[in-house]
Amino acid sequence: MTSPIKPPDGNWWDQPVNRRESIWLGLGVGWSLILFGWMSAWTRVGDQNPIGETYRVDSEEYREKMDAYKEAATETEDGLVPPGTDVYINAMRFQWDGAPVVLEAGTEYDIHLSSMDVQHGFSLRPEEALSKQINLQVLPGYEWVVPMTFDEPGTYHIICNEFCGQGHRTMHGTIVVEE
Repeated sequence: MTSPIKPPDGNWWDQPVNRRESIWLGLGVGWSLILFGWMSAWTRVGDQNPIGETYRVDSEEYREKMDAYKEAATETEDGLVPPGTDVYINAMRFQWDGAPVVLEAGTEYDIHLSSMDVQHGFSLRPEEALSKQINLQVLPGYEWVVPMTFDEPGTYHIICNEFCGQGHRTMHGTIVVEE
């Protein structure tokens, strides 16, 4: 069977490249290098990357931290009020243990995240704005401590954005930020 695509006639691979093609190729390569350098610098210098410390942690050890946190926290109608600036949230099928939680606007909190069973997605967004959100991955065996400051009072929704099983759609929580 022969190919329907006919090769060009003559010695086409040894022909010199047109000057205009060389200029466009040079501009394309230069622009690619500029974009690569910009993206590389932005991930190192930019303020968009999640920060915080990550620790390996045994599930039982984290559960003990969670229990101590919940015991020390004050229970209100709106949720748990942490005893200090450390907030513990534990992901497990199909709930956020430690949420709802009540925080103070303008205070920096260390949000401790971990999972008891499978990988979960921690998506946090204000109630009235879908475009302002943070998305993090919560993994079993790790504790991620993320510093967060809530400047605006209101209700912030926690949604699992990583499919974790049949009850995934019911995995919601809230953070209530008050003045």
